[in-house]
Amino acid sequence: MTPYRFLHSSDLHLGKPFGRLPEGIRHRLREARHGAIGRLAAAARSGGAVTILLAGDTFDAETPAPDTLRQALAAMREASDLTWVLLPGNHDSLKASELWQRIATDGPANLRALASDAPVELAPEIWLLPAPCTQRNAGRDLTEAMSAATPAGARRIGLGHGAITDFSGEDGATGIIPPDRAQRSGLDYLALGDWHGQMQVSPTTWYSGTPEPDGFKHDAPGSALLVTLDGPVPQVAPVGVAGFRWLRPEINLLPGEDAANRIATALPPTGARDHLVRLTLKGRLPLAERAAVEAGLAHRAPDFGWFATDLTGLAVEALPEDLDQIDHAGALRQAAEALLAEAGDAGRSQAERDTAASALARLYALTQEVRA
Repeated sequence: MTPYRFLHSSDLHLGKPFGRLPEGIRHRLREARHGAIGRLAAAARSGGAVTILLAGDTFDAETPAPDTLRQALAAMREASDLTWVLLPGNHDSLKASELWQRIATDGPANLRALASDAPVELAPEIWLLPAPCTQRNAGRDLTEAMSAATPAGARRIGLGHGAITDFSGEDGATGIIPPDRAQRSGLDYLALGDWHGQMQVSPTTWYSGTPEPDGFKHDAPGSALLVTLDGPVPQVAPVGVAGFRWLRPEINLLPGEDAANRIATALPPTGARDHLVRLTLKGRLPLAERAAVEAGLAHRAPDFGWFATDLTGLAVEALPEDLDQIDHAGALRQAAEALLAEAGDAGRSQAERDTAASALARLYALTQEVRA
C-alpha cells in the first residue's frame, strides 16, 4: 500500500484574548495564533503532506468574532493545495451550531468540517474516524464511534479531542478517552487534541499539542506532528511551527556565586522579543548582590516580549557593614533596619516580606547611586 502522510495539529484557539497580559503583547500573541495557519501549511508542504488534521479547539470560543472566523477561513482558502480537516473540540463544540453552519456556508472548498462521527474517506484506502465534541462536557466516551466499520484493508485514522484516563484535560475535566482506544478500535493512528503539550501516549496515539503555546505550563516550543503511515507503526516527527516561546527558568542562588552570569546563561540572548519569560530566583544573596540582580533584571526586561520575575524565594542577607553603606545613623539607617526586620519576620505574609526585601535592595541601590 502506498505510504500516506498528513500533518496533525490541534488547539489553535484562534481569538484567544490573553486578557491577563499587557495590551501590546496581547495583540502580538493573537496575531501569532492566526499566523499559525500559514506556518502549518508551510510545514505540511515541506513534509510532503497534503492534508492537515486539526483535532479540535480551532477557535477559542463557540462564538468567535466575525473577523476571527472570516480571516481564518480566508487563510485556509489561500492554502488551496492542502485539505484542512476541522474537528469540533470542547471550546468550539457542535453545540455552537451557528459557528459550524457559518463554516459550512462560508468555508472554502478545501476545508472539511466534521459535523458527525460518520467515517470519512480522505484518500483511496485511507479512512478518518472522527469523534467531534457534541458539547463542552459530553460526559461520555465519544471515541467509541471510532470502532465503526470501514472497507477491508483500509488504513484507519482516529481524530478526537479530550483527555485520556491518565490525566485531566486542559480545563480540568475528568478524562474519558481510554489510552488504548487505538487498539480497541483497530486504528493505525489516533490524533488527539486538548492537551496543549505534545505527548506520545503509545506508538499509535499522540497529542500534537498547540502549534502556538499560550502559557508556561508546557516547556517545549509549539510544534505539529508529521505522520507517515507506512508499515505496522506510524512514523511521527515533530515539526516546529511556533512564533513565540514561553520560558520559565528557575535558578537557586547562593552567596559567593556569580549570580549575574548564572542569570544571563538561563535567559535568551538580547533581542528575544518573541520570548515570554517568567524567571524564578530562589536561595539567598547579600544585600549588595540582591540590589545588583534587581538592577540587572530591570535592564534586561525590555529585551523580551514580556518579562516577569518571582523573587519570593530569594532571601536577603544583610551584614552591619551593608547597612553602613546606606547610612551609619539617622532616618535612612532606621528605615533600612526596619525593612530588614520585616523581610525576615516569619509572622508577616510572604508578600509583605518580599516587598520589604525588594524595598531594602532599592534603598541600597539608590544610596550607592547618590554617592557614585
